[in-house]
Amino acid sequence: MVHALSSRRALIVVIVAAIAAGLAWRHAHTNGAAIAVAPEAAPVPVRSAVVQRQDMPIYLTGVGTVTANQSVTVKVRVDGELDKVAFTEGQDVKAGQVLAQIDPRPFQAQLQQAVATEARDQAQLANARRDQQRYARLIKEDATTRQQLDTQNALVSQLEAAVQMDAAQVSYAKVQLGYTTITAPIGGRTGVRLVDAGNIVHATDNTGLVVINQIDPISVLFTLPEDEVTQINRVIAKGGPALPVAALKRDTGELLGQGKLLLVNNQIDTTSGTVQLKALLPNPAHALWPGQYVNARLELGVRKAALTVAAQAVQRGQNGTYVYALDAQREARAQPVHIASIQDGIAVIDQGLKAGERVVVGGQYKLRPGLRTVEYQAADAGAAKAGK
Repeated sequence: MVHALSSRRALIVVIVAAIAAGLAWRHAHTNGAAIAVAPEAAPVPVRSAVVQRQDMPIYLTGVGTVTANQSVTVKVRVDGELDKVAFTEGQDVKAGQVLAQIDPRPFQAQLQQAVATEARDQAQLANARRDQQRYARLIKEDATTRQQLDTQNALVSQLEAAVQMDAAQVSYAKVQLGYTTITAPIGGRTGVRLVDAGNIVHATDNTGLVVINQIDPISVLFTLPEDEVTQINRVIAKGGPALPVAALKRDTGELLGQGKLLLVNNQIDTTSGTVQLKALLPNPAHALWPGQYVNARLELGVRKAALTVAAQAVQRGQNGTYVYALDAQREARAQPVHIASIQDGIAVIDQGLKAGERVVVGGQYKLRPGLRTVEYQAADAGAAKAGK
């Protein structure tokens, strides 16, 4: 009985050992085959570019609002009936152009009255002066008294003052008559007509007749952070021409106009920590319009021989910005860099790269450090040959 149990245990041990040996052989055979047939990782298709040196303008960009360079509400200066309106809404007018006419007849009558009064007093003055001359001769002959001569002298002075007052009244009446013809004080574009012909208008009216906005040239008001004020003033203090300013569409970056910086406001807004600037831009095509929001780009100078690369090359990670640089075998490595600025799709690098190095500018989403790469065009050409 004992012998039979021992034989059975020995048989079980042999079977278990055989199964274990078989599993070990199969595992070793499988791994070996996998190692033998594992293909090499395919290169990652990317687009690359060479780091270059070039002169780059130095820009500061802020949000701006387009405003009329000059804006005038045309108002009447005398009371009367508005005879006619000589402009159309939205018309471009020149300075001095007639816009409207108030009934001039009451003012013409006032002028004629003032002229008549002046003529009367001038005639009286002429007669008084002749009497004055007679009394002056008679006093020499003791034919009149000194008191009578003094009285005549006073009358002449009184009439001279009256003639001067009459002249002032004539000038005033002419001015009032001139106010009945309303002209454009500036050149620009008219807006909505606020009063129609036939209405009685008054000098005290608040609405006016029309608003004229000068839109060529036109102004752009924009803001920049207060930290930039020192740099801007330093550049201005060097002298030279006014700093260039460009107005760009906010959504597409399209250039709408270019002009010059007129003003850096004389104080910083403490609530927003920004400073306001004003630029004047030619606007012959009316691409800029009052009330429009734009991006205003102020050019401070040029950074000479700057290291540049397409902005798409710059990646951001936990440790800061980096690019994928390629060695001679086109193997990628993550290269930390410091970005001085990014503008117009170009990144200016001041640390981390050298001129002539090649970096990846497209296809980084599949890339990891240590992987080999191939240009998109090369990969396409290889696929085309394989298809043939």
